[in-house]
Amino acid sequence: MKRIFSAFFYSIDGLRAAWRQEHAFRQELVLVILGIVVALFLPVSAFEKLMMIAVLVLVLVVELLNSAIEAVVDRVSLERHALSKNAKDFGSAAVLLTFLIAVATWSVILFNRFYY
Repeated sequence: MKRIFSAFFYSIDGLRAAWRQEHAFRQELVLVILGIVVALFLPVSAFEKLMMIAVLVLVLVVELLNSAIEAVVDRVSLERHALSKNAKDFGSAAVLLTFLIAVATWSVILFNRFYY
């Protein structure tokens, strides 16, 4: 049971660190909170609300993974290297693709609800 509590508090520490140190995470978290509020009040099914919220949270998850990759790359070396650039660019691309999935999900749901 102690390990579960420790893991929970490590996770909270990670969220706090992301909030303090990662500008992109702060911006995305604000957008996610606004998106959740909007999704909860939209006249769509419970499943559609779940999907709209889930894709927003997924953006945060991928952003945290991207930040972890960047931290490890910077920890290893601050000198410029093609592999370091690739690692950071791949993480950034993952965030972009996740954001596009979120936009597509919201677009399809809203289009089907309001224009179909």
